[in-house]
Amino acid sequence: MQANLSARRISQIYLMLVPFLGLVIAFALGHSNYKIYMPIWLLHACLMLLAAWTLGGHRIQGQDADKKRIATIGLFLIMPWVLISIFAGMGPLPANAAEWVATATEQQARYYILIIVGILAACGFMLLKEYLKAQGEHLYSVLGGTAVIIAIPLFIVNMAFWGSYLTESYRLFTTSASAARPDWYQPVRALFESISIVEVALLYLATAAFAASLKRTGMLRPAACTVYMVLSVVGCVVGALPASAPGPLAIASFAVSIPAIPFIMPYLMAINLLRRVGN
Repeated sequence: MQANLSARRISQIYLMLVPFLGLVIAFALGHSNYKIYMPIWLLHACLMLLAAWTLGGHRIQGQDADKKRIATIGLFLIMPWVLISIFAGMGPLPANAAEWVATATEQQARYYILIIVGILAACGFMLLKEYLKAQGEHLYSVLGGTAVIIAIPLFIVNMAFWGSYLTESYRLFTTSASAARPDWYQPVRALFESISIVEVALLYLATAAFAASLKRTGMLRPAACTVYMVLSVVGCVVGALPASAPGPLAIASFAVSIPAIPFIMPYLMAINLLRRVGN
């Protein structure tokens, strides 16, 4: 019994550290050779899945239908960061078009992975919405579900733009003799910047709504839910700031709008759900 409790505590700590250590490694070490980071990521992904299973994911095999549903929701919301953690090896985005083209395959893979991340997160959110409605919470769960239904298609379109359209544009720019960008380039970039602001804001608002619903149903501790709500609202507001905002605010706006960042809060909520169902 004591050994099982220790394994679950270690699993929870390991999972909670993943997003933060991943971001530090990505920005501190930068881009690595895929022959190095791929094996490490595969091992890490297996460890994450094992930790999630140990913490509470194993309840999907039990007879308790309620716990099976919560465990399924938790696993769906954790899976995005199992995939996102590969970016620790890929590093941040290239600084210019030439570097982007030099790593074009990896950049396309990055955004294809993010498309899968969006789909997995949408599945987890919608399962959570249906579960919360079954618990009698119909306001915030529906608001959160509605925000997700609008946000994820925009997210997928935005990721397809960065992975396919922008990559092909950079290839054209680097092979062109002229350094000038075509007339259509800036308007299209501006359009997708607007799309990004909307989908990021909606993802944060969806997270805040689901946190409020979890608080109302008593599924998670009120203090934790309040933290999720406050941070999500802050993320929504900061992410919507214009590029002309003062230096620190512009940096903060960029940081909270990085595609992986809005999925941190749902991931942490999922860890707590698995811990709860595993008790």
